[in-house]
Amino acid sequence: MPHTLASLVNHTALKLTVLAGEERLDVPVRWAHASELIDPVPYMEGGELLLITALKLDAEDPEATRRYVRRVAEAGVVGLGFAVGVNYEDVPEPLVAAAREQGLPLLGVPRRTPFIAISKAVSAAVAADQYRAVTAGFEAQRELTRAALSAEGPAELLARLAAHLDGWAALYDASGAVVAAAPDWAARRAARLAEDVARLRERPAPASSVVSDAEGDDRVELQSLGTGRRARGVLAVGTGAPLGTAERYAVHSAVALLTLTTERSRALQDAEQRLGAAVLKMLLAGEPDHARAVAGRLYGGLLDAPFRMVVAEALAGEESGGPAGSSSAGASRGTAGTARGAAGTSGGAAGTPRGTASTRATGTGSALDALADAMDSAAARTGEAVLAVPDGGRLIVLVTDGGAAADACASYAAQAEARAGAQARTRGRAGRSEPGGGEGLAVGLSAPTGPAAAANAYRQAEQALSVARRRGRVLVEHEDVAAGSVLPLLADDAVRAFADGLLRALREHDATGRGDLVASLRAWLARHGQWDAAAADLGVHRHTLRYRMRRVEEILGRSLDDADVRMELWLALKATSSNASAAQPRGEE
Repeated sequence: MPHTLASLVNHTALKLTVLAGEERLDVPVRWAHASELIDPVPYMEGGELLLITALKLDAEDPEATRRYVRRVAEAGVVGLGFAVGVNYEDVPEPLVAAAREQGLPLLGVPRRTPFIAISKAVSAAVAADQYRAVTAGFEAQRELTRAALSAEGPAELLARLAAHLDGWAALYDASGAVVAAAPDWAARRAARLAEDVARLRERPAPASSVVSDAEGDDRVELQSLGTGRRARGVLAVGTGAPLGTAERYAVHSAVALLTLTTERSRALQDAEQRLGAAVLKMLLAGEPDHARAVAGRLYGGLLDAPFRMVVAEALAGEESGGPAGSSSAGASRGTAGTARGAAGTSGGAAGTPRGTASTRATGTGSALDALADAMDSAAARTGEAVLAVPDGGRLIVLVTDGGAAADACASYAAQAEARAGAQARTRGRAGRSEPGGGEGLAVGLSAPTGPAAAANAYRQAEQALSVARRRGRVLVEHEDVAAGSVLPLLADDAVRAFADGLLRALREHDATGRGDLVASLRAWLARHGQWDAAAADLGVHRHTLRYRMRRVEEILGRSLDDADVRMELWLALKATSSNASAAQPRGEE
């Protein structure tokens, strides 16, 4: 309990008397300070008991005394102590009147009580209060540690912390979702702080902030958890008043304990990284039995059920190459990847399964990190196994088909594309969004498969990823690629360059006015080489069309009897036609 003016007045050895401000004696005293300056305010911090003898102050001048008392009161001085019998035999009446006018406590200090005795009494009380706070803080730390080691883990820790603070506490995971709160009603209060939590998560850990909203009558502090570039979680505490010293110790202890439960040792992370990369390498090499044996309990559940392969790529600083552990160049990559699985009992924050690692792909950009966090948090909440290996600017993930991580991936992509669409409408842009939906991210998702077909699933995911980049989508599933048309895949600079080169000689011929070979070729191919039907479409005789097709063969130096040649020419015509249509202003369509 903080020292107050009342406790000083009740101190029998000091024998202080109250001359004014009796109603404000319960104000805490931070320090006692003696000063004879006419203006001591520049040297005050607030909360002091100011001790004076009026050596330089004309305490019998009502106006001068009124100015002095008003200035020190406005500076936060909590009371005046006047030495009786030093410069004045009694406390001057103008000083008493000025103190009463300001409501400032005025204490009479007898001649036999030196100022240093008052300073010592305040100092001893402050030290005793700090000792009590530190002792209470250490006791809270021991209690919170026992809670963190209990079967309930973070949930029990939050309950003890909330009781110690006489308030509430909540824990957010790396994606910003509320995963635990105490008391139970606090989950609703914590959910209203989602935007504040998101802003804090963008700052390097450790970080903190104080927030409030119109609906809340409490004071809320947010503390990030983790030691890396990005926060692994956030702790929120709500109280009716600012935290005291003991409460601050308790919050700091909770932050340290929760950070320990969310951050594993580097050695364990490295071991899981190597294990995940090894399992993926064996799966892609067509060795499912060996992969299952190596996976053990960590990933065994994942390989026992149908899974999907996710290949996500950060478009900024895009890198190419095979997956970590592939039989080609990727075989030497991916050893820095993180692996995530669910084995053993829960013991991590927010229900994170023990023996797991984050899917975060360090250094690949905020969009890829955000996707990894979303999948990681969803899997942690359900105890679901996930195997993830970062590979440069990519993240390769095995997720259970229909599981929480797969749903989180699809949900994140849908939200990203919705945000990109809203931004495009705001800027007045129409048509297709930027690559990756404006999020700097593209994701390919394979069809459900098993360990024996993992290599094929990786190829499917890469094909879907390529389509996602070309179409400006965040997520494309392989089923969508198989069900759609091949024509949108021709919207590529390399394809258009090939088409332009293949047809350039024919277009140059047509530009001289010596015949319409390109249109004739298009009509003939569209009619599958049927001369009469194609000639009718062009409005020419079939002999004229035959002549034109011979000229096409002569100019190109290629035979139209070759099915591959016909296929290449048809795709070139479609690619250049698609390019011209895309470049055409909307008002001319």
